[in-house]
Amino acid sequence: MPKGPGEWRQGTCLTSQPNPRRYTKSTRHPNVAMTLAKEPSTSVIAPDDPSQTAASPDGQAVVFPPGDLYSDEPPLETDLHRDQIDLLIRLLRSLWHDRQDFYVSGNTTIYYSPKQRKSEDFRGPDFFVVLGTERRPRKSWVVWEEDGKYPHVIIELLSDSTAQTDRGLKKQLYQDTFRTPDYFWFDPHSLEFEGFHLVDGTYRPLEANEQGWRWSEQLGLYVGIHDNQLRFFTPEGALVPSPEESAVAEHQRSEKLAAKLRELGIDPDEIS
Repeated sequence: MPKGPGEWRQGTCLTSQPNPRRYTKSTRHPNVAMTLAKEPSTSVIAPDDPSQTAASPDGQAVVFPPGDLYSDEPPLETDLHRDQIDLLIRLLRSLWHDRQDFYVSGNTTIYYSPKQRKSEDFRGPDFFVVLGTERRPRKSWVVWEEDGKYPHVIIELLSDSTAQTDRGLKKQLYQDTFRTPDYFWFDPHSLEFEGFHLVDGTYRPLEANEQGWRWSEQLGLYVGIHDNQLRFFTPEGALVPSPEESAVAEHQRSEKLAAKLRELGIDPDEIS
């Protein structure tokens, strides 16, 4: 997920073979980065009661936030990143307006701690889709409260400060821990676009078609670039329209019909 320069860093507990299954990050200080979670012997459990405290290594009291956290992701890096996330969400909600079996969101926290702690092991993909779940608003996605479901599709937007992580550590996390079947990344500035599908536990690159689109088996749609933005396309190759584009197209159809009626001597305004 795109963040401000210098916002993410690797933790001091990294080894030569980083374990992608355990990440944690600060959500308050702008210069504190995502780090690998501490080993269980040094982890501190966030109490259910926010008034409870625990002792830090230096003996100071540590006050934890409430367990029922709202998503608290850092700001997006550019207008292009924000607009792209918003567009993808609106496109899918509009296309699947009659479906109630999915959840789509962006820049929203996913909590996935095996110990069911909201104080560790969480990520905020730029765009993700979970299938086979209830379509309703959520503060965040808590895996252990959602029948153990992880996203079926994730799209990360590259930036100068996050590209290396998106192509490396996060790809490994989504492959090995989330087991997300379809993973894509896209750079709104350079238009770099790649896609991967999980095969036997390993991400394999998705082959692009003649238009440069890549097929998402989970969505049943192509994902590709149109007018410098990432868009969805139907299996037949039609562009999935945004709500605004649909409204314009409907208005144009109405105007053409009205013009045809006038040619036939019929006033369209008199037709109920």
